[in-house]
Amino acid sequence: MPLLVVKSLSKAYVPGQTVVDNVSLAVDEGEIVCLLGPSGCGKTTLLRLITGLELPDSGDVWFDGRDMAPVPPHEREIGMMFQDFALFPHKNVAENIAFGLKMHGRSSEEIQRRVGEMLDLVELPGFDQRDVSSLSGGEKQRVALARSLALEPRLLMLDEPLGALDRALRERLMLDLRRILRQLGVTAIYVTHDQTEAYAVADRIALMNEGHIEQLDTPQNVYYRPATKFAARFLGFRNLVPATVLGPNEVRTVFADLEVVDTLQPPDTQVTLLIRPDGAQIVETAEPSGDNRIAVTIRETSFRGKYSQVWVETGDGESLVFEMPGSPPPLGSSAVIFIDPQATNILPA
Repeated sequence: MPLLVVKSLSKAYVPGQTVVDNVSLAVDEGEIVCLLGPSGCGKTTLLRLITGLELPDSGDVWFDGRDMAPVPPHEREIGMMFQDFALFPHKNVAENIAFGLKMHGRSSEEIQRRVGEMLDLVELPGFDQRDVSSLSGGEKQRVALARSLALEPRLLMLDEPLGALDRALRERLMLDLRRILRQLGVTAIYVTHDQTEAYAVADRIALMNEGHIEQLDTPQNVYYRPATKFAARFLGFRNLVPATVLGPNEVRTVFADLEVVDTLQPPDTQVTLLIRPDGAQIVETAEPSGDNRIAVTIRETSFRGKYSQVWVETGDGESLVFEMPGSPPPLGSSAVIFIDPQATNILPA
């Protein structure tokens, strides 16, 4: 039985402008679910509805089999962690972590023991007397996490917890976050607009768009099998080509007939063909000879370290971009590329 069940939840701050639109979601105990999507898609509002900080216009939130409608936020056994950390600047590290414990009437001995456990957990032993203003951004994030976990919440809500940190620090801390949540077995809902964070932290990703969940799946399936054009575009895929189904595993585009995977639609169905950026390679043959080989012109290249982004143009004027290892061909040169059928996906037109 899921620990958290959201049923047909809706919220509009202004009539006719729904922020959360009939969202349903179930989260198992110990699971980490990321709410992923662009700014304004309803992620944070959904989080606030679950915690009770906002009241829904319709729908229900159930926690451990109990309707949360009459339960105030501070009694929902839910911890919160925010992007700005929300630490008390006039309190030291230990006092910040102990704040919730004191509010719940825990004894001094228990508070001291719990603060020490939390500092060890977030790898900040000996930081208890440090002034909060002296901490780095990453250290503040760890203190905020320790404070959120000190009361042993059954559900932890994290709203863009790494958004204020630089990329290098986020890369390390997103892995630490998952390790800590896994170690404690905490059920968590993690809000982010960064797909890399979602891939690294989540067991499942709920990709949101205009107040509803566009796709709910594992990180691997969201990446390799985006369900809609919006999902594909948000994840950064640019090669979205109109196509017509010819038969099982074959479609027709303006530039070629291609072998693809997972074509379940009947012939003549109009679809969108997604070709992932790692799905092409330049072949030696000078002329295309079928088998997913396409003649192209190299229009632009950009060195990205382990690979180069290569923009190509087909004979029919279709522009595609790929990530290719090694040195790219010269600008303006002709080439033949091979499209890997396993790097394709069929989406609704």
